[in-house]
Amino acid sequence: MAAPGLLPGVGRVYEIPAMLGRVSRHHSTSHAFAEVLRLPKRQLTKLVCFIGRSNVGKSSLIKALFSLAPEVEVRVSKKPGHTKKMNFFKVGRYFTLVDMPGYGYRAPEDFVDMVETYLKERKNLMRTFLLVDSVVGIQKADNIAIEMCEEFALPYVMVLTKIDKSSKGHLLKQVLQIQKFIDTNTQGCFPQLFPVSAVTYSGIHLLKCFIANITGNLKTNGT
Repeated sequence: MAAPGLLPGVGRVYEIPAMLGRVSRHHSTSHAFAEVLRLPKRQLTKLVCFIGRSNVGKSSLIKALFSLAPEVEVRVSKKPGHTKKMNFFKVGRYFTLVDMPGYGYRAPEDFVDMVETYLKERKNLMRTFLLVDSVVGIQKADNIAIEMCEEFALPYVMVLTKIDKSSKGHLLKQVLQIQKFIDTNTQGCFPQLFPVSAVTYSGIHLLKCFIANITGNLKTNGT
């Protein structure tokens, strides 16, 4: 599916795990969240943000991305919608990954204020990754998140999760439908869809490469 030329040098990519070995995790509280918003922009590293419906598999995907850094603890709750606050994963001096609370089912009461304020204020936010469940496709709650990204003119990417739970036929149908949606209904969405599985690790390497690319950490043999 990957369109040619979208990720130059992927075949010679410098692996992100070298960076992931120095990841620190911070849980936000309301006070810490307020402090983050007040920090001067120059003091913050480049940011990437993960957002999606409750139980879409955000924590599992982040755990898969950090799988080669076993010293990093990424908690995966058995209860959907368990993430009620923003979590920050600082990847050395390279970038910080922000795990947003799940929206829709069991979303925290201050979700809108928290997320909208953060997304609008962060000038160093390189990309927002919008996770969509491959089993059920784009839902009404996802459309609200998409409209928010479009309204704020945020560059974002759609990541199709849990592809191991979909049959090949169903997955192909979802991919084609969502790709058509991206092509015809969005302006700020990256044209390539990223299907991934946190169980089989399918698509994880390509997603790592993309994150390295947008944060300026994609290295080739010649650099």
